[in-house]
Amino acid sequence: MHFTSFLEDKRLTVALTGEIDHHSAKKIRDDIDELIFENRPTRLYLNFSNVEFMDSSGLGLIMGRYKLMKIYGGKTFIEDPSHRVLKIIELAQMNRIIEIV
Repeated sequence: MHFTSFLEDKRLTVALTGEIDHHSAKKIRDDIDELIFENRPTRLYLNFSNVEFMDSSGLGLIMGRYKLMKIYGGKTFIEDPSHRVLKIIELAQMNRIIEIV
């Protein structure tokens, strides 16, 4: 699991690639949090188009970044999730609080 990121006009996009499980989630969470602390974006887009697998650790990753962005007055979006990832998000009913684009 790895990710790339770019910042433009206070929009931070994080494009995740690979599998998100309990082994990879902590490092990714810490790295994304650091980007948020350094850049203070108003919008965070978590792009899941290249995520092949995600378990509950991925849900925790999403919720933690959502809460952090909310503290800073920002908004979080889930961008382009694969069918598998979307199913997990919908089962957890996260799509009720986080917009999917």
